Amino acid sequence: MEKAFIVYWSSTGNTEAMANVIAEGVKAAGGTPELVFVDSVNVDELLAQPAFAIGCPAMGAEELDESVDSFVSEIEGKVSGKNVLLFGSYDWGDGEWMRTWQERMEKAGAVIVTGAGVIANNAPDSDAEASLKAAGAELAKL
Repeated sequence: MEKAFIVYWSSTGNTEAMANVIAEGVKAAGGTPELVFVDSVNVDELLAQPAFAIGCPAMGAEELDESVDSFVSEIEGKVSGKNVLLFGSYDWGDGEWMRTWQERMEKAGAVIVTGAGVIANNAPDSDAEASLKAAGAELAKL
């Protein structure tokens, strides 16, 4: 893969930290990570890739942030057959927003990298970091 796009939105810095760990995994696997804040992503360039990552923390009643939700709505009809890594952090709840998001992307035809989204309770701990690095390495190979 020429570039491994890692698109994210972060409020407290936890999801941004996760994006950076994914980038480490991409680099370790010989890829070139491209970290992009969701408001700055070039959708055409992103969709030209066979795989990419999208990160968003849980907001409110375990839902996507409005900017990420709008972005997902924009690309939803164009992700069939794409490999998509979903990731994000949460402060409370049980990860329902990630399960809902994963289901939404799968219904749109996306293949979820690692089979499930990667979540972290607040800042990523060592277990989450290991999962994120492995996911980044997998993303780089697609």
